Amino acid sequence: MDDMHAAIRDPSNEAFDTRTLLTNAARQAERRRYHEFMIVDVDAHHYETDSYEGIIEFIEDPVLRQLARYTKGRSLEGQIGPPGMQEMAGCITRYPGRTHEKLDIAVPPHRDITLTKRWMDALGVDIACMFPTPMLGLAMHPQVEAEVGLARAYNRWLCDTILTEEPRIKSMLYLPMNDPAAALRVVEEFGDCKGVIGFMITSTRYKPVYDNAYMKIYAALEERGLPLAFHAAYNWNDQMLSQANRFIKVHALGFTFFNIIHLTNWIVNGLPERFPKLKTIWVESGLAWLPFVMQRLDNEYMMRSSEAPSLKRLPSEYMRDMFFTSQPMEMVGNREALELTFKMIKAETQLLYSSDYPHWDMDLPSTIYDLPFLSLDVKQAILGGNARRLFGLPNFLAEHKLARGALEERTEHKYP
Repeated sequence: MDDMHAAIRDPSNEAFDTRTLLTNAARQAERRRYHEFMIVDVDAHHYETDSYEGIIEFIEDPVLRQLARYTKGRSLEGQIGPPGMQEMAGCITRYPGRTHEKLDIAVPPHRDITLTKRWMDALGVDIACMFPTPMLGLAMHPQVEAEVGLARAYNRWLCDTILTEEPRIKSMLYLPMNDPAAALRVVEEFGDCKGVIGFMITSTRYKPVYDNAYMKIYAALEERGLPLAFHAAYNWNDQMLSQANRFIKVHALGFTFFNIIHLTNWIVNGLPERFPKLKTIWVESGLAWLPFVMQRLDNEYMMRSSEAPSLKRLPSEYMRDMFFTSQPMEMVGNREALELTFKMIKAETQLLYSSDYPHWDMDLPSTIYDLPFLSLDVKQAILGGNARRLFGLPNFLAEHKLARGALEERTEHKYP
């Protein structure tokens, strides 16, 4: 740790260069020949706090903007638990060293574009869907206007600064759902922006998804053919989760708990029937909870179907039409259980690869590629084909990866 701190103090040190940190990932990508097919990462992150200075200037309310300037954005952050708990006390060097990473050229594109493409190239990812990180707790902010103000500012900054400049980076934009009217305006104003492939709700919130105030939002998304993602997070201040005295418990349960509640509400209240063309994606809650919810809801429905009169099928059948991201995939333990889970959710068409980079529990593409019970065609579908179909993404595989190969031949920075 002392060596790490010394390296941080030396900005010229390459120990924190993304390409150095991901050397082994790059070797994996080469050995598994990822260049032969397209990989789409449906859940990747950046630390928007590193760009707060620029984002704050997009805040429309002058009072909120001045407050954010004065507090360097801290006044607009939500609170879902003690800060920094996911960063493992500095053990993950890409966290503390990210601000010291050097760029190779004097006038580069935006720093976030350069750093994002570095990890994408190392992992073998062609297209990445970028999400914010601290903003995942924004729904817990006690001031609704703060959520709306920062959400709009971030979305505008992301569209104008990142998405318009780099075709390999996409996003499902943050919806400030504590203000349904404001969330609808976000869909209407940003839905046609370059690089926007859908919209995202953070799951740490307590207003039910079946509230009538949200119906216009769902209708607007369905009309535009834009998916709605529920990005999991945790809230250590939740009355139930507050009983946990270790973060391992909060992480294991919190990232599934909120998505379980929202998915159950979504199905039992008949939203798949009301909005049959609206695709939903359940992000960063793993897969192990899905067989439990399928079996539990089917069993309850057969005994009390009168309480879900809108449904025309079993709850599990609606779930099989939904999309799920793979990370964090529960790899330890019974491999047969994982294989059965894949079958139950129709993973060959409904599962989307996600890395969750740069977080401590990230999954490389090999997490999917190395599964022995999948055919090569299914592996390629999960790693990219399903996302291409869902989002209508172009296939620029050949052009992009040939260009990458040529660039690697010219650059001095090579993977060992």
